[in-house]
Amino acid sequence: MLDPGVAIATSALMSFVLLVLLGSLLRAGKPGVAEWFGANLAVVLALPMLLLRGTIPDALSVVVANVLLALGGAAYYAGCARFLGRRPHWPMLLTGVVAVGIAVIYWRYAVDSIPMRVFSTTLFSAAFCTALAWMFIRHPPAGRPTYPYRVTAAIAVIFGACQLARGIYFLTLDTASSPSMFSTAGSVLLLVIAAAIMPILSMSAMLMMHDALLADAREAANRDFLTGALSRKGFETLARRYVDRLQLQARPLSLLILDLDHFKRINDTFGHAAGDTVLRAFVQMVQAQLRPTDVLGRIGGEEFALLLPETNLDNAMLLAERLRKAAAVQMVAIGAQAYHYSLSGGVASWQAGESFDRLSVRADRALYEAKHQGRNRICAADVSSAAAVV
Repeated sequence: MLDPGVAIATSALMSFVLLVLLGSLLRAGKPGVAEWFGANLAVVLALPMLLLRGTIPDALSVVVANVLLALGGAAYYAGCARFLGRRPHWPMLLTGVVAVGIAVIYWRYAVDSIPMRVFSTTLFSAAFCTALAWMFIRHPPAGRPTYPYRVTAAIAVIFGACQLARGIYFLTLDTASSPSMFSTAGSVLLLVIAAAIMPILSMSAMLMMHDALLADAREAANRDFLTGALSRKGFETLARRYVDRLQLQARPLSLLILDLDHFKRINDTFGHAAGDTVLRAFVQMVQAQLRPTDVLGRIGGEEFALLLPETNLDNAMLLAERLRKAAAVQMVAIGAQAYHYSLSGGVASWQAGESFDRLSVRADRALYEAKHQGRNRICAADVSSAAAVV
């Protein structure tokens, strides 16, 4: 039979290793990492105290150790909440930790009952695991694969059930309250599971962090570093996904291509830094007028594209005109001077069976027509020409 001390020592070693690994992620600046680090630190401090029971005072091995374990669970939950962009609800969590401390003190010094101490601590653990699973089921991050979060929720449910079973099991023991209770076959099995809770949940946290860092890396690769708009590659990848979905369910979609008029003059007259300032100001102006579902990308030096889901040609033209007028009155500070610029645009609305490349060609031809007509204007693509685009 496995010695309970071996399970606890193994868990302490794993928690220490994860503590070091999580410490290396602190500089990533991601919300939740500091709380996960604190959770493992609490476990690393608590488990040696449990191992030294009988050697050190019960105030440390029973009370402080169990309070630290409860605090570790609370910190882990708070870290997950912050990672998901939720409120940690620290007052409620700390109330639970204090309740565990009061229960442990009462069932050790007022009435010495190991079953009731175990039941009190496992009840908190079961509640913490259940709340954790519920949070991940209800609030997975949008736009990311759900696998890491479903796995964490499933692990939390399993651990919560095992902790509740451990507490109930101790309540069924008829023997007098003594440390020998921890050596029964059922107790050892459930203790091994309990000892694995924080290390395994911390591994899940690192899996979620890995997923988040990969998402950030993909976002950075698909984002124009100067303006914050999507890069050409990122924009076209996303636009093609939209168009592919439209082949299954026909919904309105429009593409607007915008070009800042005579942009080369800005660079030649004021320098490239001034040109960069104008581009950033333009993107900020555009983003302030877009819906969350609209997609802005920089597809050339001074050329930008707007993908407008659920938008027909008429509404896309209205938006394009609004942007053109806003650009015409926008003043961009370049040194001590205020610079005005204008833009031209071409709009095309998606037609059934049309690929993104064909849609893009039609919008680009409409932009060329706007330039040909004297710039500082918006032109719409001829719908009847959609089938003729090769």
